[in-house]
Amino acid sequence: MDRQRVLSTAPTKGVEGARISSSGTPRREVSSFKDLKVWEKGMSLAERIYHLTEQFPSSEKFGLISQLRRAAVSVPSNVAEGYRRRSLKEFQQFLNISIGSIGEIETQIILAGRLRFFQASEQSALLEDLDHLLRMTINLKTKMCR
Repeated sequence: MDRQRVLSTAPTKGVEGARISSSGTPRREVSSFKDLKVWEKGMSLAERIYHLTEQFPSSEKFGLISQLRRAAVSVPSNVAEGYRRRSLKEFQQFLNISIGSIGEIETQIILAGRLRFFQASEQSALLEDLDHLLRMTINLKTKMCR
């Protein structure tokens, strides 16, 4: 299946010029990786993790802080790099790498919670957002396989 078809869909004109898919849901065209919701959500997560890790003990500067930040940056970076590649297969592989990075982040957040680097409620909210990002990434990859 052609990457552009998966990413932009073939919408028809709807009310007031909005792009509407055949299922009736609003769609927007994708002309850059910056248009992908997965990339945007990944960027927001990375920002959040950067701010969150500022509260960690300075002794973790080269440990958990560095690991979490690198994994968080990896998610949207791999979405962007995969999008820029020439083939659908390569894009899918980079989405797989993003999915792996999400697993790393989840593990590191659980560890940071066990070490009491942040509140349980903060951990829970972060894990929920991470799960949403994981589902979005898997869904994008699945749609590309059809």
